[in-house]
Amino acid sequence: MKIFVTGNRGYIGAHLVDVLKKDGHSVTGCDLNLFSGCEWNKIHEPDIQLLKDIRSLTVNDLSGYDCVMHLAAISNDPMGELVKEITYDVNYKGSVHVAETAKKAGVPRFLFASSCSMYGKGESLDLDETSKLNPVSVYAQSKIEAERDISLLADENFSPAFLRNSTAYGYSPMLRIDLVVNNLLACAVTRGDIRIMSDGTPWRPLIHCRDIANAFNAFLNAPMEAIHNKAVNIGANNENFQVKDVADLVQKYVPAAKIVFTGEVGEDPRNYRVKFDLLNKLLPDFKLEYSLSKGMEELHGWFAEKHFNLSDFEGEKYVRLRTLRHRLDLLEKGNV
Repeated sequence: MKIFVTGNRGYIGAHLVDVLKKDGHSVTGCDLNLFSGCEWNKIHEPDIQLLKDIRSLTVNDLSGYDCVMHLAAISNDPMGELVKEITYDVNYKGSVHVAETAKKAGVPRFLFASSCSMYGKGESLDLDETSKLNPVSVYAQSKIEAERDISLLADENFSPAFLRNSTAYGYSPMLRIDLVVNNLLACAVTRGDIRIMSDGTPWRPLIHCRDIANAFNAFLNAPMEAIHNKAVNIGANNENFQVKDVADLVQKYVPAAKIVFTGEVGEDPRNYRVKFDLLNKLLPDFKLEYSLSKGMEELHGWFAEKHFNLSDFEGEKYVRLRTLRHRLDLLEKGNV
């Protein structure tokens, strides 16, 4: 099949291109390349690469594809809060534009990278797709509104589905350490301590970034009627962890590191433990490739092989917020 992937040069997109091509698909990538130079390893190239803002995509760009997989976004809470207007414009309005354009172009399937973060401050544990949404960030709110408006486009010729991904972690050629698991492990490796900025009690559903890519491929191959216009939590019931549990596992790989509760952010309002029964029902053959332990062991190995150090940890290259701030500063000064 011919697949169009937005955000293909991102943390998850770099895996997705590889997964799709290994499954025999032809892949066109679309990426603004905002984080050019942040590669950790050589990334997997699509068959065709567009360097283009998703908000500028046309019917001609999307004509002839069997599926659009839309990953491109301002990708986490801190970045979303830094540039709220841009986050809303890209993640909500831009996503709806891509879906509307795909429908006009006759693309039958549209897979949207949504997020479990929309559950935000969970009113209870074991949240499913019918649970109340309590977003605590512009990023999460933008995902809610995009889901809502894209779902209205669904008909017999256009079938969207919404993958509400758990919090990503793990190795990617486009490494990020601004994610809870990666950050705690990188901190232990480079500083010798495991710094938890809250009290460590909040719950998070976790998933390896490669498994998010695998889920997109599984949705591509699923019967269209099974997933038509459905929002589905992506992860596994046994991969929900409290932050303090993650820290304990980090200590297994870096025994000398001490766990430090800094408390500098106070009570973390994001607290959600999520159920994945619907995913298991709709795609019973889909299983995660990684457990948290396996994914952390792999990343720890990469840190050792790459000699990941304090300069890497404190620099801007692997922290998207720092890179974005730097490039916004350059824009303001007229240097780019």
